[in-house]
Amino acid sequence: MFDNLSDKLDKALHNLKGHGKITEINVAETMKEVRRALLDADVNFKIAKEFTNTVREKALGQNVLTNLKPGQLMVKIVKDELTELMGGDAAELNLTGNPSVILMSGLQGSGKTTFSGKLANFLLKKKTKKPLLVACDVYRPAAIDQLHIVGEQIGVEVYSDRGNTNPVAIAKDGIKKAKELGCNVVIIDTAGRLAVDEQMMDEISNIHKAIEPQETLFVVDSMTGQDAVNTAKAFNDVLNFDGVILTKLDGDTRGGAAISIKSVVNKPIKFIGTGEKMEAIDVFYPSRMADRILGMGDVVSLVERAQEQFDEEQARKIQKKIAKNRFGFDDFLSQIHQIKKMGNMKDLMGMIPGMGKALKGIEIDDDAFKHIEAMIYSMTPQERSNPSMLNSSRKKRIATGSGRSIQDVNQLLKQFDQMSKMMKMMQGSKGKQMMQMMQNMR
Repeated sequence: MFDNLSDKLDKALHNLKGHGKITEINVAETMKEVRRALLDADVNFKIAKEFTNTVREKALGQNVLTNLKPGQLMVKIVKDELTELMGGDAAELNLTGNPSVILMSGLQGSGKTTFSGKLANFLLKKKTKKPLLVACDVYRPAAIDQLHIVGEQIGVEVYSDRGNTNPVAIAKDGIKKAKELGCNVVIIDTAGRLAVDEQMMDEISNIHKAIEPQETLFVVDSMTGQDAVNTAKAFNDVLNFDGVILTKLDGDTRGGAAISIKSVVNKPIKFIGTGEKMEAIDVFYPSRMADRILGMGDVVSLVERAQEQFDEEQARKIQKKIAKNRFGFDDFLSQIHQIKKMGNMKDLMGMIPGMGKALKGIEIDDDAFKHIEAMIYSMTPQERSNPSMLNSSRKKRIATGSGRSIQDVNQLLKQFDQMSKMMKMMQGSKGKQMMQMMQNMR
């Protein structure tokens, strides 16, 4: 995510940190490099210029030149301004209606239907809401089928009326259906449209007027960069939407849309899509995103994801097993599955400060654990619960069954042994001392 921009900003600010003495001249040079990095990331020229001018003025106004750690202060100013540029604070969804109606709008192919499902899943699982998905794309039968598949996948009802070609009527009927079913949120998925298509823009405007939604969200593919910003402006002129959803952010190495869009339309980014899974949706926190852009990671989001997947009952069972030296490969496997649920590995690694830079140029397999899983699944139930019984002939059979080498099996056993020892140590007095030390370091 934003790899190119992160690299260029890091180089620009690193040059400044390397100077023994910082002057107005090298601050100006650094800002020129920062502006170039923003323009390469497809940020609007006017926004890039205003941003670097503001940073420069604040830097000189805060006596960066005489500060003992001027490079660090400069990074803080850039981070604060990036946060402000992307909206400052996270923007909440307005869910005050009964039911609350959310209208989804956007270009064709922006990922609207998929994101409608992700949003329904988010509201169901994290906000304890009962959503209803409404299929209002009357032009593409596959869109109705897709929404029904998504609804079935996440356990959410879908309302559609295949014989009806009037999206306004379908939207109204969908809201009535929601009341009948006791649903408290209605997500209306509309047809993708081009901002230049006057007839289609009139249609979504009519839907908007007829249902008066609490939230109108504009879904846009972040990888289209500056085009995404221009399209958002055209849609906002017609709909006056409440917020933006940026999809495919996991594949965006530039970041121009995320940085520019708030300034251009003066509407917050509310959510981001970070993958294909239904769980790959995050609330957009400008401050956390600024940290990630500047290579500082995003530990808060990482901890939140870990907490969401934390199974307290399972953790208690594992603790008992560790205490009795009964921690086996089935338990190891359950830990892997919890990590996998947190998201794709590259995204998770990017949340650890400094890890993005350390892993630069290294391809991280989205299913990084598949070889480990294959070896564990090639073991018998007895071998999984009692790893000490794995002799050379058993290792050979596991290697053959999983398509790996005996060295790979030995490596897995070594990793498992180290993890078991570490987990046992963490439960004793040494673990408590380590936790205390880590708390004191904060």
